[in-house]
Amino acid sequence: MVGFSRLAVLGAVLPVALAAVHSDPRPILGQSSAELRLVKTSEEDPGTWMTEEEKFEKLISKHIGFMDVTETMELEAMGAARKAAKLQQRAAVFPSAPSHQTQANALIANVRQSNLQTWTNTLADFYNRYYRGSYAATSASWMYNTVVSVASANSAIKVKQFTHSYSQPSVIATIPGTSAEVVIVSAHYDSIGSTTSGRAPGADDNASGVVVVLEALRVLATAKYAPANTLEFHFYSGEEGGLLGSRDVFNSYVRSGVDVLAVMNQDMTGYSPNNVIAVFTDYADASLTSFIQKLVPVYTSLPLSTDRCGYGCSDHASAYSAGYPAAYVCDENIRDSSPYIHSAQDTVSTVSFPHVFEHAKLTVGFLVEASYF
Repeated sequence: MVGFSRLAVLGAVLPVALAAVHSDPRPILGQSSAELRLVKTSEEDPGTWMTEEEKFEKLISKHIGFMDVTETMELEAMGAARKAAKLQQRAAVFPSAPSHQTQANALIANVRQSNLQTWTNTLADFYNRYYRGSYAATSASWMYNTVVSVASANSAIKVKQFTHSYSQPSVIATIPGTSAEVVIVSAHYDSIGSTTSGRAPGADDNASGVVVVLEALRVLATAKYAPANTLEFHFYSGEEGGLLGSRDVFNSYVRSGVDVLAVMNQDMTGYSPNNVIAVFTDYADASLTSFIQKLVPVYTSLPLSTDRCGYGCSDHASAYSAGYPAAYVCDENIRDSSPYIHSAQDTVSTVSFPHVFEHAKLTVGFLVEASYF
């Protein structure tokens, strides 16, 4: 639970941080420039104003990591203020090793690979799930309705849509704990192809991540799992447009004083020529990342691989920008990752469901362990 003293420190430093952001010059946009977006490709980059079309041509199509900060320009300043406040209170400390295997393994035994495959097929059947496209709203409805259905096994679970400036809300399911402190597992459900209107099944990127989080939710809901810490399951939209959905969510969380203990994001879990689980080490909390690395040999049958993925590579970066401990788990290192993403060839046939299954086991194990942080 957020303590009064922590909020007091944050209240003292936030106005200064926000004043610095508000002093930055911004272009005066005429009506013809209404769709210009402010995009950053590094921490040092002051940002470039560009159209949605330019975002795709200059960045997405070239697989360059970026963040669209147009509506969340203050997030990094607020995140820095939050980190400063944390240093005056207590830094996040994670266990040296897992200690709840008996409880976790009993739940992991209920993970079903068939569910992972069924949901992946359904998501990939959408022509695309592009956040500004013709199927944005219908894919969002499916996402919300499916989460509601999965969560219905436990009436204590609350599901809501988090709306954005575009027509594809993010979806958040919450299992309330005895503590208001929050642990999050996340994945983005939007997709993009070789053009913004083209076929984009997004099977590995990122139906495979979505179904892992969904199955973990189903297992815990069915068991009526009662955690100590509050558990949230986030399904973001707009990731391919510059982490839009997750930045909106964490921007709101920082402003509202939500105390997030840990975020484990998964983006692609089904294509792994080396048959590994990759845990990325940049733009992530070192202590949380180290703890998750220790979970891989305990809760999966796969070896661990580590790599770096660069600026803005997935939604964990939004949580990290917000000053929250965040980590990123993926199916493969960068060099050997799927060559089919962002194309019509990112189909279900490229996905290894036994591999996705291992990610689901890891997710359930992480949630049980994190319930006791």
